[in-house]
Amino acid sequence: MLALSHYNSSASTLLPRFPNDSTGTVEASVAVEGLLQQGNLTLVQPSTSGVIVVILSMTLGIISNIVALFILANAYSIQRRRTKATFLLFAASLVATDFIGHLVPGALVLRLYLSGGVHPEDFNSSDRMCQFLGGSMVFFGLCPLFMGCAMAAERCLGVTKPLLHSSLVTKTRTKICLSVIWLAALFVALLPCFQLGSYSYQVPGTWCFIKVLNDTEKVDVAFVVLFSGLGLTSLAVALVCNTISGWTLVLARLRRKPGSHHSARSHDIEMVVQLVGIMVTSCICWSPLLIFGLMSVIRSYSGSIGEDLSSYKTLMVMGVRLATWNQILDPWVYILLRRTVLRKIYLIAKCQAGLRGNMLARWEPTSFHSSEKKQVSQV
Repeated sequence: MLALSHYNSSASTLLPRFPNDSTGTVEASVAVEGLLQQGNLTLVQPSTSGVIVVILSMTLGIISNIVALFILANAYSIQRRRTKATFLLFAASLVATDFIGHLVPGALVLRLYLSGGVHPEDFNSSDRMCQFLGGSMVFFGLCPLFMGCAMAAERCLGVTKPLLHSSLVTKTRTKICLSVIWLAALFVALLPCFQLGSYSYQVPGTWCFIKVLNDTEKVDVAFVVLFSGLGLTSLAVALVCNTISGWTLVLARLRRKPGSHHSARSHDIEMVVQLVGIMVTSCICWSPLLIFGLMSVIRSYSGSIGEDLSSYKTLMVMGVRLATWNQILDPWVYILLRRTVLRKIYLIAKCQAGLRGNMLARWEPTSFHSSEKKQVSQV
């Protein structure tokens, strides 16, 4: 988990110490002016409130994922319907991946916060910690997107072609699919180790990601295009599959005879509703970072970014802030969009509507009689 906050700038700590004479003062002034003109003078010092926000966000994400894992494990142990068990296996793997992806990068970011962040001159550089943090960002970013896509495709097949689904989808093949997803995301994350792309510290110096600004090369552009392309394609495929599944279930509902009840269809509706929730959350949280990264690296490589550099830095920070909320919201999608919870919400809403209807029914005759008596008395 990466929660980034506002930082305070300080010019004095960036500059080298000069002799205490007029020449040194002039040199220092020239150095300050030069750095300010270049836009490189942005030392960031984390405030106490920023560290508290990071800790609270990490705590919320950890608790959310643990609660969701407990519910999923309990549901998986008592579930006998194979299609539902397959979905629960996917969902549990997604939540477990989100949990680790929230804990590991979050701990590294917190360490950078407490150490004061890296020096602005080192923003374009990379060390082992930056390599690991950047790789974690890519790996734990692609995994949920790939899993959401696979879950949507599995449900689409189960809803539209149930017989084919029952013959193709098994627990063993589901585990193989999950392994392929993790390996594919790991392969992409490790590409910079083979000089196919690079990671660098990003403003405000407390996180690492693919190099998208300053000194970008062709391999950096290709790496960002690959990362953003895979992420956006996964979201698009999930959108298409969930739309087909939802439309099929709506048609089946309309064709159903009155009084008939199909428990299998109700399970399918529950799973599709949860998938739509996961897809919407992923689109809101990840699309900005994927799009901003693509825009930034293209303009940086073409040399047309110019005075918009600071704006793109701000967009990247906003994008990563949104992306970190995906790992917090994903477990709540499953926790809140279960049949038991939705049924309770429906009953509460129905009771509230009934109470309002009764109050309205009582009020109308009473108000009518009172107004009638008033008119008679006036006559």
